[in-house]
Amino acid sequence: MTEPTVAAVETSEPPRAVVLGQAMRTMPLDLYIPPDALEIFLETFEGPLDLLLYLIKQQNLEILDIPIAEITRQYMEYVDLMKDFRLELAAEYLVMAATLAEIKSRMLLPRSGNAVLEEEDPRAELIRRLQEYERFKTAAENLEELPRVERDLFLVNAEPMGLDLAKPLPDVALEELLRALQDVLKRAVLTTSHAIAREPLSVRERMTVILDKLNSQPDRLLSFPRLFIYTEGRPGVVVSFIAILELLRQSMIEIVQNEPYSLIHIKAVSEL
Repeated sequence: MTEPTVAAVETSEPPRAVVLGQAMRTMPLDLYIPPDALEIFLETFEGPLDLLLYLIKQQNLEILDIPIAEITRQYMEYVDLMKDFRLELAAEYLVMAATLAEIKSRMLLPRSGNAVLEEEDPRAELIRRLQEYERFKTAAENLEELPRVERDLFLVNAEPMGLDLAKPLPDVALEELLRALQDVLKRAVLTTSHAIAREPLSVRERMTVILDKLNSQPDRLLSFPRLFIYTEGRPGVVVSFIAILELLRQSMIEIVQNEPYSLIHIKAVSEL
């Protein structure tokens, strides 16, 4: 009759886990637990006092009258769990375990009537530390609930500086410039002559020639038609026009017109 009773007691224990539908009531001997497996569990508590405060609040115990024996037992279960998985993380908790064991032993020692009146409660120092820790923890939680603005973040306003870096574009319309080019091309056709050989035309060299012409003038200003060499024909006119556009792009010349549809002038901005 004894054996069935033992078997019934063993099977009544809740299984530790269920693997492939089979209840596991004992830890496998070859079970490997990584060293960092306990880190997530440890993040619940920030230290021994935090763990003690959690155990006290979990059971709705009075902090001024701690049942030291029961709290010590639950605390040691947690420390044993840490020692089984990662011993180095239980170092600071072992100090508190020794403190609890000392308090428990002092409370178990028999004391005379006069000694009871004169000796301070062994739990007094631990209670003071727990109360102080609870106050700081509550203050930290209240501080965490405050808005971030004006606490960690401060809003500032700065007026942007009024810098006008935009470069004004010339007032001459592109249609007028093309109309002037068309007039130059007509003149070039009238003065075109047959040539046996031509030297290659260079835009870069023509840019230098145009700047030299402009800088040779007292006011560094020439009318648009005077910048072309008509004896070079259409290729020369096109090269000169491209050179003018390139100088304008590089802000080395300006296009000036006194009034709409009047003669266009080219002015040098800086000397070479």
